[in-house]
Amino acid sequence: MKILVLNASPKGKNSTTVHTVLYLQALHPEHSFTILPVGQHIQSYEKNFAPLRAELVQADLLLFCYPVYTFIAPYQLHRLIELIKADGVDLSGKFASQITTSKHFYDVTAHRYVEENCFDLGMEVVRGLSADMDDLLTEQGRQEARNFFDQLLFACEHGLFVTPPARAPQHEKTVYQPVLPFSSKRKDKDVIIVTNCAPEDKNLQNMITDFRAALPIESRVVNLRDFPFDGGCLGCFGCAITGKCVYKDGFDTFLRSTIQTADAFVYAFTISDHYTHSSFKCFDDRQFCNGHRTVTHGTPIAYLISGDYQYENNLRMIVEGRSEVGGNYLCGVATDEGNTAANIQTLADCLVFALEKKLSRPANFYGVGGMKIFRDLIYIMQGIMKADHKFYKKHGIYDFPQKQKKRILQMKLVGAMLAVPSVQKKMKGQMNQYIIAPYQKVVDEAKKSSKTLA
Repeated sequence: MKILVLNASPKGKNSTTVHTVLYLQALHPEHSFTILPVGQHIQSYEKNFAPLRAELVQADLLLFCYPVYTFIAPYQLHRLIELIKADGVDLSGKFASQITTSKHFYDVTAHRYVEENCFDLGMEVVRGLSADMDDLLTEQGRQEARNFFDQLLFACEHGLFVTPPARAPQHEKTVYQPVLPFSSKRKDKDVIIVTNCAPEDKNLQNMITDFRAALPIESRVVNLRDFPFDGGCLGCFGCAITGKCVYKDGFDTFLRSTIQTADAFVYAFTISDHYTHSSFKCFDDRQFCNGHRTVTHGTPIAYLISGDYQYENNLRMIVEGRSEVGGNYLCGVATDEGNTAANIQTLADCLVFALEKKLSRPANFYGVGGMKIFRDLIYIMQGIMKADHKFYKKHGIYDFPQKQKKRILQMKLVGAMLAVPSVQKKMKGQMNQYIIAPYQKVVDEAKKSSKTLA
């Protein structure tokens, strides 16, 4: 089989991920592996796509190989997908799969993003391999890589492919026209609208216009297409110690002084390739100059999204996951799928309410699970990621369960008591009453407090 490996890591041959491919290549000389460092050469493909087109046409299987960056894939892979679709090269019927490395932080959304775009191209998709960064160094990890490749070949031979998700029905999109009246503006808060709106995208422009009209607080717009990015994140960890990016385009200063100073964030984009234009992904990835620190924790966020958002399950997970991991109060998402004006007005009202009430909510699984992955990672890598380690210590993120010695001792004592038959008999049917007693006390105090206020 002719296997074309699209190595989208900006590190090229120094990528951890591509070494899993090299390992499989060494074990399977009967197959033809062509490994292209597309992550490093993305700018050259922007100028001349023909060499890559020739390789794509000849391949039987496309194997996307990349590290997981910021919930999805690196900017370089997003840009590659845009170039493939813009070129129009016919990939229908070809096999596609992927290999990623990460600490399993939202690897599921990264895989689904690549799968969805492969479906767009008419490809037959086989479930990929999501490996830990250190898996290739262990026998179990190497065995799982070997199993993946065997299963990949079996699936291609027997037609065992991933089931495509439901697609949005074909429909003609009408351009939304601004209708909301302009309200007087307060200057006590700073609301920033971060967008990648293209000049020809009148629909998104008008949604932003109406949102700013409905919002009773002054707002400002930053268009990412105007920022002179030198390139996407290189994954070099140069910023891990200094906090400064190796690029000299000034993005880290721009991020900290222009974006993160706001009291509320509104992200506005049009859905493209199951996320949005790659300029937004470049912005996402380059924020790694802040490491894994949730520096905007507590800041409310909102989204203005143009497109068939209701059919983008993976994108909805990303939107929610980003707010949960960042500790941001998600005010909502206004789309142009229904009553756009009403959606925008409601979102503006919710954002103001969140600012005034300083709203927060407990993190759900997306936030708790994501931060525990980072907690363990930073604790181990504290020698390199010193700023992250200092931040995690200061904000109590190192909430290891083994530190809760008093709680553990209490549970051991309770367990020992319940192991006594006479105690078991006495406690029969009363355990829930003992468990619920502290909660009932909180409710009773609330009742007393409300009566006092009345």
